[in-house]
Amino acid sequence: MKIRWNGHASFTITASDGTVLVTDPYDPSGYGGVLKYDQVSDRADGALVSHNHADHNYVKGLSGSPKIIKGDGHVREIKIKGIPTHHDESGGSQRGNNVVFSFAVDGIKICFLGDLGHQLSQKHIEAIGPVDLLLLPVGGTYTVDGDGAAGVAKALGPKLIIPMHFKTSKCNLPLAGVDGFLSKMKGVKHLNRTEIDISAQNMPETQEVWLLDHAC
Repeated sequence: MKIRWNGHASFTITASDGTVLVTDPYDPSGYGGVLKYDQVSDRADGALVSHNHADHNYVKGLSGSPKIIKGDGHVREIKIKGIPTHHDESGGSQRGNNVVFSFAVDGIKICFLGDLGHQLSQKHIEAIGPVDLLLLPVGGTYTVDGDGAAGVAKALGPKLIIPMHFKTSKCNLPLAGVDGFLSKMKGVKHLNRTEIDISAQNMPETQEVWLLDHAC
């Protein structure tokens, strides 16, 4: 499996059989152009959309005719579970709802948290199930912050964490950078690349955090 961080909360995941999933593609012109990342235009088989905000749901920018997943579903041979959560700590009253996605690609159990804004309940954790790879928002304001993200990571216990949704030179949203989260974690690796190729056989034996550069 190959996984590339496009920027913000968008990843392109390519399975060994060629199936392509894109998470939360953003609209570069949304909210007055606060995101300066280039448009995600991959030819995708499926698009996972955690919620309907412009920086997470720009599926029309993708090539092909991707199947849009906003809850439970499947894309070719990949079965996807959508777990209802919230975009804030007040039951969605401030920013609405959010879907956490749990699915497996090439034997690796992936959890994509979207814009999770609160700690997970035991019910959420049980619904998500075991996690090998966690795609985790860490920038605060609209999601859990560095402390909150560390708490979510502890609750889910993944082997590998890739941070997302934090301040970069191409993000003008009022988010924190990634360093606050990284300072709370062990096994941090700055990979200095935008994409990794991983398999069930080369996953870390103990928990690690891999920081990717944005590709777009």
